[in-house]
Amino acid sequence: MKTTIFSATEKESLLSSRRDFLRHSALAGSGLILGSFWSIGANAELTISKSKDIGFTPSAFINIANDGSVTLISKQPEIGQGIKTSLPMVIAEELEVNWKDVKIVQGDLNPVYGEQWAGGSQSTPINYNEFLKLGAVARTMLIEAAALSWKVPASECIAANSVVTHQPSKRQLTYGALAAKAATLAVPDAKTVKLKDPAHYKLLGTRIGGVDNAGIVSGKPLFGIDVKLPGMLYAIYEKSPAFGGKVVKANLDAVKALPGVHDAFIIEGTSNLNGLMPGVAIVAVSTWAAFSARKQLKVTWDEGNVVNESWDDFSAKAQAHSKLAGASVMRKDGDLVAAFSAASKTVEAAYSYPFISHASIEPQNCTAWFKPTEGTMELWVPTQNPAAGQNIVASVLNIPKEKITLHMTRSGGGFGRRLSADYVIEAAAIAQRVNAPVKLTWSREDDMRHDHYRAGGFHLLRGAVDAKGKLSAWHNHFVTFANRVVRDGKSVLQPGSGANLSGDEFPGRWVENCLLEQTPLECGIPMGPWRAPGSNVFAWVFQSFIDELAHAAGRDPLAFRLEILGDKEIIPGTGERGQPFNVARMKKVLREVAIKSGWGKRKFAKGQGQGIAFHFSHRGYIAEVAEVTVSQDGKLTVDRVVVVTDIGSQIVNLSGAENQVQGSVIDGLSTLMFPELDIQRGRIVQSNFHEYPLLRMPDTPAKVEVHLLKTDFPVTGLGEPALPPLAPAVCNAIFAATGKRVRQLPLSRSDLRWS
Repeated sequence: MKTTIFSATEKESLLSSRRDFLRHSALAGSGLILGSFWSIGANAELTISKSKDIGFTPSAFINIANDGSVTLISKQPEIGQGIKTSLPMVIAEELEVNWKDVKIVQGDLNPVYGEQWAGGSQSTPINYNEFLKLGAVARTMLIEAAALSWKVPASECIAANSVVTHQPSKRQLTYGALAAKAATLAVPDAKTVKLKDPAHYKLLGTRIGGVDNAGIVSGKPLFGIDVKLPGMLYAIYEKSPAFGGKVVKANLDAVKALPGVHDAFIIEGTSNLNGLMPGVAIVAVSTWAAFSARKQLKVTWDEGNVVNESWDDFSAKAQAHSKLAGASVMRKDGDLVAAFSAASKTVEAAYSYPFISHASIEPQNCTAWFKPTEGTMELWVPTQNPAAGQNIVASVLNIPKEKITLHMTRSGGGFGRRLSADYVIEAAAIAQRVNAPVKLTWSREDDMRHDHYRAGGFHLLRGAVDAKGKLSAWHNHFVTFANRVVRDGKSVLQPGSGANLSGDEFPGRWVENCLLEQTPLECGIPMGPWRAPGSNVFAWVFQSFIDELAHAAGRDPLAFRLEILGDKEIIPGTGERGQPFNVARMKKVLREVAIKSGWGKRKFAKGQGQGIAFHFSHRGYIAEVAEVTVSQDGKLTVDRVVVVTDIGSQIVNLSGAENQVQGSVIDGLSTLMFPELDIQRGRIVQSNFHEYPLLRMPDTPAKVEVHLLKTDFPVTGLGEPALPPLAPAVCNAIFAATGKRVRQLPLSRSDLRWS
């Protein structure tokens, strides 16, 4: 496979004709360029052009050059989920192009590409069908060009391996030879173009290595932190250790006098937790000089009101939940009092989990170049949401959007953190004060202490089973965290991302007698989406408590779950984003994971056990079984994890899909076992990985078995849905092995010793 990574100079050349192309859509020069000018997912109106450049402009997805090379734009941010490889594969499949001829170029932020963001495992479902059409339209035009050249019916011609063949005569023309001719043809309506039968796919469903793999293992500069520009300066940005604090004064003159320091200044910032926070910028000739000068920086802070907040205080308030005012009823069905009175068994439990950091390996960074004479801002960003970066720079710095260019670099992890754009506006605000390109680099301590965290939470649960061992009542009082924001001119409490309990959360609508309540605790801690927002903790709580009820009823945990799901095939409106919940799909993955894992087929010794869990999130139906060994002194070993997924009718890249599931299992286990953040005096106590450990290689499961079902449903993503069931499957296995129930995260807080 030949993958071309363009240098900054080459990329500038490729982009130079953007405005002319958009104005004229000229038909001149050499090669076929096929692009889209519709928001991906809407009705397709395709436009073609030819360019004097061999390369591809950002206003098109496909370029076939006269030498036969094919350049495809990857428009979505690449954060390690493999989308830079998989989405071009979709085009290439329908295009019938030889993958070794394909070059992938990362597209910059451009409205002609439609939606450009990576989050919620949405990149594949949003783009899949339209990308198939895009490839099919190009293939159809190439076949038509060949038919016209040979003066034969197009129906007698087929395309394969970057070549069109006239079947009766066996004559052939390469795509390169046909590019100029195809560029002169009218574009067919995408709705009328015939797509391939998936049974004949040659590329989709196979294992294709990531297009950047060779560059990553050889250390090529692909990431935001690698960006280098002529005359570039380097910056750090010191913010208040307590969230929301403001600068009173700083020893700027002393810092400016230090070796290598170019400038130092205060930025007033805004009051928005997700915006430009107040701070002190140091700009120097190198990252080392900037970091060294920071050690000499002395700032007096007005730490504000958040300094009074602590985790211990939050915990005390949560424990006094019955006295808290302002609880919202998210769902209320049946008669809870009567159900509990008539119950054969009742169980009460309190589950809790802490705030945690995203801890992506590449800390936040952004390179910004403001050119005052032109009034333009150019940004190089490892981002999940480029439009958010452009929008915040435009609004805070009063720069028109059309004067802001944003280049997407590869990201060294994201997990939801890079959906925010605080680090982008910091870099841009610094660059606006400096007449040179500036790279802002956060330290690991910055990254951990100024994250947009996964919110902590407390679930106070009661459940009941009747005389037949059936779940008869469910009560969940969820104590969550919320920031105070102004909305429509009113001050309101807004729960953190993933910290809002839906009335449709399983098993709410499945239980005849159900009460779901939510109490927000106001805090000044910034919160943001963390991989599989909400689901990553809700699955642990709900699937663990369901397990408690199954054991209380003396029932097999699998049979208990299948009974709760019931016989209705579809439960409308119970999935995330209003998606219907397909009961039949969930029951199928549950039964399949039981078969693949040998559920209940063997007897485990004391200290060993199996646990099962499932969850629906991000359109994916996932069930997992974990097998564990817990030594008498409490050491946990996860021996085996079996995962069954239903993410629709087609696996795009088998290698990437397996990688995503295996990564989700490891990430889920790491998050279960170790990470937690303490909050004292309105600040995060932990600073780096020595205080915030993550899973190491010896602790990973010995076996992770991945089973990807192909079903008759739309294709969906896989970056997130395999993570939520891991924690409850492991914790349920721990109970089976030891009789000890884990109700507090992280697992390192639990004593698993047994005798």
